[in-house]
Formats: sequence, C-alpha cells, structure tokens
Amino acid sequence: MLYSILRVVFTLLFGIVFRTKTYGKENLPAEGPVILAANHLSNWDPPLLATFILRPVSYMAKIELFEHPIFGAAIRSCHAFPVKRGAADRGAIKAALQVLKMGHVLGLFPEGTRSRDGHQHKAEAGVGLIAAMSGAPVVPACIIGTDHILQNGGFLPKLRVAYGKPMYFKGDRRDKEQLATFSQEIMAHIAKMREEIEKIS
Repeated sequence: MLYSILRVVFTLLFGIVFRTKTYGKENLPAEGPVILAANHLSNWDPPLLATFILRPVSYMAKIELFEHPIFGAAIRSCHAFPVKRGAADRGAIKAALQVLKMGHVLGLFPEGTRSRDGHQHKAEAGVGLIAAMSGAPVVPACIIGTDHILQNGGFLPKLRVAYGKPMYFKGDRRDKEQLATFSQEIMAHIAKMREEIEKIS
C-alpha cells in the first residue's frame, strides 16, 4: 500500500518537477527474477530507478536506516532489507537470493555506496556473485542528474534514467576473478549508456 502511494508521489515529483526522461524501459523483463544494477549518485536514486517501471523493486539498504522504528518500518514495507556495509553479509545475500527466487526485481548499486564526486567508481563483486548464484539476468541502469538536486550548482535538474539490455553471467561462480570481471562489465556498460544518453539529450 505505501509503495503504491509513494510511486504516485514520485511519479509526479520526478515527472513534472524534474522533467525526467526515461530510455529502454522495454528492456526490463515483464516477469521472472531480475537484478536491476545502477550507478549511485544520491539518495534519490532508489525511488527514481523504480518509479517509471511497472514492477516493484526490492533494495538492500544499510542497516543503520532500519534502526529508526518509523522509518525502518516504512522502508521494510517498500520491500527494502538490511545489509551490513564493509563486510560480507551472508544474511543480506540470502535475502537477495530469496527475492530473486520469488521471481521479483532486486535493485542493486554495484559500487556499494554513493559516489561523492559524481564519477563512476569500481564495482564490488557482490552483484556478480548474486547473478551467478541466482542465474537471474542483470539489467544495467544509468542514472544522470540526481547528484545535482538542490546541490552541486543545481536546483531542479532534468533527470534521466536508462535501462539497458539484460546481461547474463556465464562463467564459473566459484571463480572470484570471473565474478569481479562480470561486475566490472556491468559498470562499463552503464558508463557507455551514459555517454550515449549525454549525446542525445
């Protein structure tokens, strides 16, 4: 219920106030497990990434956000689950795999945290591991402009979000190097998408 209400609110906010343009929404499978992997610029990214697609998105969120009773309950009702940053959190990985096992969409930010300088950074291996263990396709997504909302010389910037074609891990899930390489391939694809969008907008 809360998720549906917030989707309406964010549709109005992002669509009218921030004049958001979207690209490639047809690349997100209509059903079945999907990992939606995006670059991370600000706290606006999770709602922006999910607002303009029809399927609900479940996110990992840092465990500190769940410590506040009201806010924690709110984000849980919006399909979020906690993760301990800076360490391998087996519980979070198990929860992520459960989301995919149920045939839902899992939203991940492979960089692990927000970019403080607006530039894209190296991915952690987690997205590759989850893709390998679940067999789910990874839809790379590129977000542009959220780092300028009310800051960094911007106020009400025009936002853009693009969804790329699904990518599949086809290597050995026990090979850490292959997992890391796949994670970097996802980020490279996101960077390429950004270049293409900036040329046409």
